Amino acid sequence: MKTALWLYMFLFLAFFDLHAQYPVLTPFAISLGAAPTFIGWMMGIYALTHLPGNLLAGNLIDRHGSRRYIIFSLTAAGVILLLQAHVQLPWQLLVLRSISGFVLAFLSPACLALLASLSRDPVTQGKYMSGHGVIHTLASVLSPAAGAFIVAKAGFSGTFQSLGWLLIFTGLMAFLSLPKPLSAADRDKGQAVPINNGTPARLPFSLRLYLIPFAIACSQGILFFEIPLRESGLASIMSTGLLFSVISLGALVTLSMLFLNRYAPYIRVTIGVLGLAICFYALAAADHVPITVILFALGLAKGLLFPALSSLFIELSGGGRLGKVFSLQSIAMSLGSFVGPIAAGQLRTVVSPYFIAFLMLMTVLLLLPKRNREAPLTAVSPETPISTV
Repeated sequence: MKTALWLYMFLFLAFFDLHAQYPVLTPFAISLGAAPTFIGWMMGIYALTHLPGNLLAGNLIDRHGSRRYIIFSLTAAGVILLLQAHVQLPWQLLVLRSISGFVLAFLSPACLALLASLSRDPVTQGKYMSGHGVIHTLASVLSPAAGAFIVAKAGFSGTFQSLGWLLIFTGLMAFLSLPKPLSAADRDKGQAVPINNGTPARLPFSLRLYLIPFAIACSQGILFFEIPLRESGLASIMSTGLLFSVISLGALVTLSMLFLNRYAPYIRVTIGVLGLAICFYALAAADHVPITVILFALGLAKGLLFPALSSLFIELSGGGRLGKVFSLQSIAMSLGSFVGPIAAGQLRTVVSPYFIAFLMLMTVLLLLPKRNREAPLTAVSPETPISTV
């Protein structure tokens, strides 16, 4: 539990830092003279360079543990932000964002693998995933508005420098506080390994299952691209930051409902994807509904979906080789995050990007493998065999 608390604190600081950039990057790129198409590529290249990092992360985390990769991601991302404070040209921002995408590719799989390895009880693992989601959401509630406020007071350069030093400080705290993996000699003595367990991974995933994180990330990338460009790009940074915070507030509501962890991850994922699809349809077509209401409902769906998705992949893997499991999930999400903003930038003059997200989510929902009819509607107990989808 102590490790989980330390990790939650590091995650809060890291997520606060990263989400504070969301309402800032698009206006910053525009101030450098970047066109909307270039901005779409800038956001997409960040996700594309996640891929080599994700491919490396799985086996490396399983082999060496999560600690060193959490420290590396946080510290390196902080240094890149310090350099970003001195960018003068759009291509320089593109290069730094691509490097940032690579170094941060290790953070999410390492953190999720460490959290999931703290317990073998599926319900407890679900609570850890929900705790991860709560911390993520709390940070994202505060950080967009905070990022916009810092920009108003210190400008773009001062904002990136402040966020960069915060990440470096968080990396130093992780170095001093996270436990080191046990040596091979310790494992031979029968001591527990806190980072990784030796259970062989079962990966009976249908390729269709990877469409879930892909579609979620793609739709989220479209959302992050479109919100700052509403009102023909004239929306203020502060109003954009507040809208991102509304999404996070909605997610916080469902993440706080810990009793939801007792329901099967498959059921929660299905309901969450459907909720996201409905919200994107409303963004595309329901002009009479206030955008804050739609975004709050979208946050509710995200708060239900993300912990359930992590629990579903743990369940399907059998609880082994969690670094590889979550790196594969991150690869799918990286591809979606790459495709989403680029598609939005290229097609927004032809069709609403929100409608593209709606079609994608509904297609994924229709392609979901049928749930095992013998699987319980609630999470299994430690003594019950884990069912697969």
